[in-house]
Amino acid sequence: MIKNLEKQREEIKEKLSQAIDEYYEEFSRSSNQTDFSINHVERLMLENQKQIRELMTEANNELTSSIDVAEKKCPECGGHFRRAKKDEELQIKTLSGELVISRDYYYCRQCKYKEVPLDNRLGIEGLPYKMTSELMYEVAYYGQNQHSFTDAADMLKRALHMEINKETVRTVTEEIGRLVHEADSIKATYRLNNMHEIEFEPDNEKKKGTLYIMTDGATVNTRIKDENGSTWRENKTAIAFTDKDIIKRKDDGNIIVKKEFTAYIGTAERFRGYVLDTAINAGYGTTQNVVIIGDGASWIRNMGKEVFPEAVQILDLYHLKENIYKYAKYKFTNNEKEYVPWAEIFIDKIEKGKAVEALNLLPEEENLPAGVVNLRTYINNNIDKIDYPQYKKLGYFVGSGAIESANKVILQRRLKQSGMRWSVPGAQYVLSLRAKAESGRWDSDVRSLA
Repeated sequence: MIKNLEKQREEIKEKLSQAIDEYYEEFSRSSNQTDFSINHVERLMLENQKQIRELMTEANNELTSSIDVAEKKCPECGGHFRRAKKDEELQIKTLSGELVISRDYYYCRQCKYKEVPLDNRLGIEGLPYKMTSELMYEVAYYGQNQHSFTDAADMLKRALHMEINKETVRTVTEEIGRLVHEADSIKATYRLNNMHEIEFEPDNEKKKGTLYIMTDGATVNTRIKDENGSTWRENKTAIAFTDKDIIKRKDDGNIIVKKEFTAYIGTAERFRGYVLDTAINAGYGTTQNVVIIGDGASWIRNMGKEVFPEAVQILDLYHLKENIYKYAKYKFTNNEKEYVPWAEIFIDKIEKGKAVEALNLLPEEENLPAGVVNLRTYINNNIDKIDYPQYKKLGYFVGSGAIESANKVILQRRLKQSGMRWSVPGAQYVLSLRAKAESGRWDSDVRSLA
């Protein structure tokens, strides 16, 4: 029940009617000016919307404060419940503006129990950051979307006309990110432990096309040193998409219009579950072909064998070329006239499927400095993943440009700005939100947590 409901309704109707009349009068007067333009229309609209918003906020303050929830008896002992304080104001931030609610405090002398009945009724007691869940999701969106929490606070002020300081933006963003990460972790563990439940379409009913799974690592600077004194931690990122999600550009480049991301700071073993869930979201089990492209790291090879046994694994050609050039520079002591032709010959043999001939250009054994890959070992470890003529014949991608781009989108733009250092959990929580936003899953996977 709301006290004085009819009286409040008539008062707000009168105020709104007056505001509308004033708007029509001002519009009529302004439109007669010779310099009247669409900019004037916009200004009048904004001013009227602001006035209406302020009136409705005032009405909501009164309506909410008027909800009658007073108890005659103490809910704990049944004793007499006395009103100890009247009309104590509480400010609650909402997506529609700030509510100022007047509430009464009640106290039981018999058992010392105290409460604010209206707070209990509205779920305000214990409400984090004194803001609604919808506003928290909006704050978290800006928190992961902008270059910094300071920028996010500035954007919230411009977009919502609301002052929320950067520290509150950070804590809200990390709290929502924590909830998302925990939900993802539960799902990833379940997926990995119950792979038999994955719904695989019969081969003749699967959608034509190829599902690509690409994964790579990139570091983020934290505040915690590891056993070697380094503050850098590796974040593993994966992207999954199908060839049906690609649009060809006029310059023969590609635009991936729909993709699924995941990001995880932790072990490769646990990361497998996140990759599996991401792949399922992108079409694993319903798409005919599955291709995994990676840089040749052993954990990627092992994940492919254990989690996606039917997948074709391809060693990223561009990564391979990069390693070939690094090796050639070392071999010929950075003499460009020697190392470039040698590297091009080596690459040509690899691209033509003549890996054995390429290996013949390398010594059986050699001692190499850190940072220079042992090409013989590297190629032998990935010999079944470099049949590039066959891959190209099948129309498969052979490079991991998409995952390089994913690292920039998910990690670098937000977590590697100048001077940034993170707590490991804080970095993970923001990465989880970044992955959801870029996957187009904000509404389904983030706001659904409410």
